[in-house]
Amino acid sequence: MENYRKANTIEQPCPCPFPDLPSDTPEVRVKDGSKIRNLMRFALSRMEEETAASADHEGSEVSVGTGDNLCRQIVFTGVGQSVAKAITCVEIMKRRIHGLHQLTKLAYRTLQDVWEPLEPGAGLDSLTVSRNVPSIWVLLSRDSLDKNQPGYQAPGSFDALWIQALKEEAATPRHGQRRKRGGTGTGRAEVGGRGKGPRKHPGRPGDTRKPPGHAGGGQEGMNV
Repeated sequence: MENYRKANTIEQPCPCPFPDLPSDTPEVRVKDGSKIRNLMRFALSRMEEETAASADHEGSEVSVGTGDNLCRQIVFTGVGQSVAKAITCVEIMKRRIHGLHQLTKLAYRTLQDVWEPLEPGAGLDSLTVSRNVPSIWVLLSRDSLDKNQPGYQAPGSFDALWIQALKEEAATPRHGQRRKRGGTGTGRAEVGGRGKGPRKHPGRPGDTRKPPGHAGGGQEGMNV
C-alpha cells in the first residue's frame, strides 16, 4: 500500500434496531471529531425545555426545543472510535435528566476505504477495502420500555454501580497510602539540608574572621 493513498471512507447504511420509534425521534450521530458540548446542547434542547430556552439565549445555531416539539425519546449512535464518546454522552444525559429508560444495541457496521494510486499514470487501479467495525445504538426514553429486551437498563440503576465502585475504592486505599509514604521526599530533603548545614557553618565564621585578619586587626593583636 506504499503506492496508494486513502481517498475517502464510505459508511454503509445500517438499519435502526429500534423499528417502533416515532418518525420525529432525533438521532445524535457521534463522530470522531464531534465535540461533546455541541452534542449535548442539541440533545438537551430536544429533551429538556429549560435547556432549550438557555441555548436560545446563548445564540446557538441548533434549533432548540419548546414545549410543543420536545421529544420523549432520543437515540445516540457511534461507530468505531466514536463508541466511547457516544457512551459518555449517554451517561451525561442520564445524569442531567432523571428517570430515563435505556436500551442498548450492539452491532457491526461495514466501512469501505477507497485507496487511489499516488501516480495515476503508473497503471495501478484503485482499491476498495471493506472492514467491519463495532457500532452502538442507545435509546433513551422518558416512557417505559420492554424490560425483557436484552440491553435494557432501568432508570437509576447506574447509581448503584457508582456507589459500589466508590465503596470498593474507599475500602482499598492502600495503594494511595503507599504512594504518599513513598512521596515523602520533603523529609529526606530536610535531612540532606541539615547535612549540608554543618558544611556551610564552619565556612561562615571563617568568612567573618578573614575580613578582620585581612584588615590587620587580628595581626596587631597577636603582636601585642
